[in-house]
Amino acid sequence: MIDSIQKYQSTPSQAYQFSLLIPSWNNLDYLKLCIGSIRKNSFYELQIIVIVNEGSDGSLEWVQSQKDIDFVYAKENIGICYALNAARSLIQSDYVVYINDDMYLLPNWDLALEKEITALGTKKFMLSATMVEPIDTGNKCVIVKDYGRDIDSFKEDLLLQDYPNLHKDNWSGSTWPPNVVHVDVWDLVGGLSVEFSPGMGSDPDFAKKLYEAGVRQFKGVGASLVYHFGTKSTKRVKKNDGRKTFLHKWGISQRDFSQKYLKIGEPFADNVSVPQSSLMQKIVSKIKIIISYF
Repeated sequence: MIDSIQKYQSTPSQAYQFSLLIPSWNNLDYLKLCIGSIRKNSFYELQIIVIVNEGSDGSLEWVQSQKDIDFVYAKENIGICYALNAARSLIQSDYVVYINDDMYLLPNWDLALEKEITALGTKKFMLSATMVEPIDTGNKCVIVKDYGRDIDSFKEDLLLQDYPNLHKDNWSGSTWPPNVVHVDVWDLVGGLSVEFSPGMGSDPDFAKKLYEAGVRQFKGVGASLVYHFGTKSTKRVKKNDGRKTFLHKWGISQRDFSQKYLKIGEPFADNVSVPQSSLMQKIVSKIKIIISYF
């Protein structure tokens, strides 16, 4: 695998506000739309790093032709865990932002994140932007409004007209992208865990590693908005059993960690606290682990 990964830094060395890591697997049309939205709607000068997995649809050639994109190229699909970790040596800012290529970033999304970071005054945080999605999946962390379910039906002009009126209060339980952490914290926990390759369950695992390292700010920022078409690549990948891996690794389920520790989807109030597990809850966790082996 290592021999199949190549890195290219085409942008000048400078101080960027954020370094954006965007893994992409033969998803050129969405990648173009995503990067177009970054160029058009970002407030700051940002470093764009694309991880091209395979790139047989023209993605590699297109990224190579762009003067403002650094990139990693893998001849085969290496998933998001190896992909994001492989991009580490290209990062030129203090903040790492992970973005999916099926997202359209709305005006000043980065300014809203920067304001929250400044107000926190610490490196120990994980922030997420708030997704606008066309389908109600029951996710309490998103705004549901349909501006198109694919590129052909995408109502970009209407979305840009409406977005100032799209509102959500800050929420608890930041784990999924777009998310941002300080590069020192990223390095401290070693980036994403490759045992979750190609990627299912890697987001809550990363959050759990941050939690174990002392991070207590897991905040969804309501003023930082992105439109999310949804799982355009994950529908094609052979998925790993992230829930099982998480349970074996940490001794609790993803669900319990997200709900009891991070209070996911609840209005943001303060730092997450350490819940006290009863004897019965510990027994239930042990039983879940045993059952998972059968």
